[in-house]
Amino acid sequence: MSREKKFPKVDLLKPENMILMYARGAFPMADETDSINWYMPETRTIIPINDFNLPRSLKKFLEKIDFEFRYDSNTIGVIKKCADRESTWISKELIEAYRGLQKLGNLHSVEVYQKNILIGGLYGVTYKGAFFGESMFSKILQSSKCALVKLLERLREKGFTLLDVQYQTDHLKMFGAKEISSQEFAELLLKSYQKDISFI
Repeated sequence: MSREKKFPKVDLLKPENMILMYARGAFPMADETDSINWYMPETRTIIPINDFNLPRSLKKFLEKIDFEFRYDSNTIGVIKKCADRESTWISKELIEAYRGLQKLGNLHSVEVYQKNILIGGLYGVTYKGAFFGESMFSKILQSSKCALVKLLERLREKGFTLLDVQYQTDHLKMFGAKEISSQEFAELLLKSYQKDISFI
């Protein structure tokens, strides 16, 4: 496990300060006491937007399913679904902080619906040409993976430079997620900030 930098909580949940923290490459998480800390891992995981892998089985699945995909129509609902699990780092205080980012226009979601019911999705924070992925959920098999495909397609279409997914998982590895050093990540951040892109 790589070492992580922690930052003091003071005023860092104000939306303007949250954006500054994300821009530095940090992200918030609540611990078991609901205390929110900011983290900056020495090793970071990204998915290359212009060179991601789409598993063949998932491609076939996408061609057959009756899912409907929407963007930013129920972002807070997605976050609450992501938090609805036995152990979560998404506290009520953090959800309220995300509402502030939503008002600034920096909080976004990809939602998956079936028969008008929210069955999967993901959310994240944007700053210029960077998308900082936070969490995803799935109520029906494959729905969160489908949401990730739609996110990658949207980011590529809009010209984003960076998709940060924080930590490596088997779920993300199948899409071509790779670990990079903090120095490489910092360079990608700087490159992404040369763009001014709207997610919607």
